[in-house]
Amino acid sequence: MPDAKVKYYSGGCVVGFDYFYAMVRKLLHFFLPAVLLMLSLAFPSCDKDKDHDEIPFAYVNFHINPNSTFYWRINSPGGWEYLTAEEPSRGIIVYRETLEEFKAYERTCPHDPFEPDSRIEVEPSAITAICPVCGTKYILLDGTRFEGPGKRPLKQYRTSYNGSILHIFN
Repeated sequence: MPDAKVKYYSGGCVVGFDYFYAMVRKLLHFFLPAVLLMLSLAFPSCDKDKDHDEIPFAYVNFHINPNSTFYWRINSPGGWEYLTAEEPSRGIIVYRETLEEFKAYERTCPHDPFEPDSRIEVEPSAITAICPVCGTKYILLDGTRFEGPGKRPLKQYRTSYNGSILHIFN
């Protein structure tokens, strides 16, 4: 009577069941985590959280003179100004941090960028901004959220200042 742990294959090869089982375990041990990782990257979370929506890309590239009387609100540190930009942007907030440093933020609320009325507004303190729809508040010094349901900071654009002309771009 043949041994119960021996499996006979066509061609006369004899392979022990324990050896076969060990090889399958090694293959599963190696490939299963890789397959699961690929599947988790290919199919992200199914729950719909508003903070997963991306703000639509808007091309931003323009120059202003922040020291002119036209932009009188940003003539000194702590000042801010609303600027218009091409669609789908809802505008830009320019904040003058110091005499030489500026911050530029998208006015579209990062919590729900597809809500048509969600446009960030600077509060009377001139150091914080709020979305009137969801109530999320942001600090204009760095764009971080400090209150409200939103989880992401304001979308920030790059700035370059040469002493007279401010370049705002992405």
